Amino acid sequence: MCMNETIKTILDRRSVRKFLGKPIEKEKIDLILRAGMAAPSARNRQPWKFFAVDNRDLLNSLADELPYAKMLYQAPLAIIVCGDIRDKEDITAQTFWMQDCSAAVENILLAIQSLKLGAVWTACYPKEDRIEIPKKILNMPDGIIPLCVIPVGYPNGESVPVEKFKQENIVWNKFEG
Repeated sequence: MCMNETIKTILDRRSVRKFLGKPIEKEKIDLILRAGMAAPSARNRQPWKFFAVDNRDLLNSLADELPYAKMLYQAPLAIIVCGDIRDKEDITAQTFWMQDCSAAVENILLAIQSLKLGAVWTACYPKEDRIEIPKKILNMPDGIIPLCVIPVGYPNGESVPVEKFKQENIVWNKFEG
């Protein structure tokens, strides 16, 4: 099999939920956010906003209220990927922000893996109660919709990637019934 660094990063990516308290270098955070912004988007509208949160009080407040993001108590950083649909005339952004932001999230997760950091995607959208938590805590304006909160940090312990390839999930050419 032809294995290169990109394929290796993709196959090695895993969800990390335990972090060391060590802060993440600003240069790494910038690279991670740059990778997110390099994602494809419908008509190149880039309907996203990225909240990079490293304030311990804010991280703890998010952890207090988000039911599946308790690892934020340990994480030195959270990246909240949001759709920006404030421009009501931009039908493309209004329609495709979820797909565009999801592509950005995957780029972010792969960048994090390549930098020997760990992260996990914790969903906000489409759960209205989860959407409202980061909106309130981070004072987000109307039209900014949190897709997910990504706790980021140096992994605490070894985490082994799970083999997810399943031949039975591949259909060649057309479904035969």
